[in-house]
Amino acid sequence: MKHELNLPCEKRRLGDLRAFLTGILSSIGMSEVIQNQLILAVEEVCANLIIHSHGCNPQDQILLKVSTSNGKIVFEIIDSGQAFNILEYQAPELSEVIREKRKGGLGILLVRKIMDKIEFETKNSQNVCRLVKKLNSK
Repeated sequence: MKHELNLPCEKRRLGDLRAFLTGILSSIGMSEVIQNQLILAVEEVCANLIIHSHGCNPQDQILLKVSTSNGKIVFEIIDSGQAFNILEYQAPELSEVIREKRKGGLGILLVRKIMDKIEFETKNSQNVCRLVKKLNSK
């Protein structure tokens, strides 16, 4: 199974992303909790790209590819914005966020907890963030 979505870099399009993912994930037969976690993780990465790498420019697009094989689901998020390597990101300490009453900064931490594997590569000015989740994991 392979699905693709071209997403203009506008925050208001994140609802389209959620609907697209819900349609795919509900057909796989996983629990609603896992579905919501996966949607949250993919949305977090896409929202970060839309806001930070593309400055919410609707002329820019992110391509999301979703495929399942060998007992896992793979989300590939492809863009040509300013590279953001999720693997090199240092999340803030939770105690600091709480002490400073800061909003944000914890999304990538969530993505790392939800996904089984995260890969990042840049080639020919294209960035690919690959999020992998084993389908049999609870």
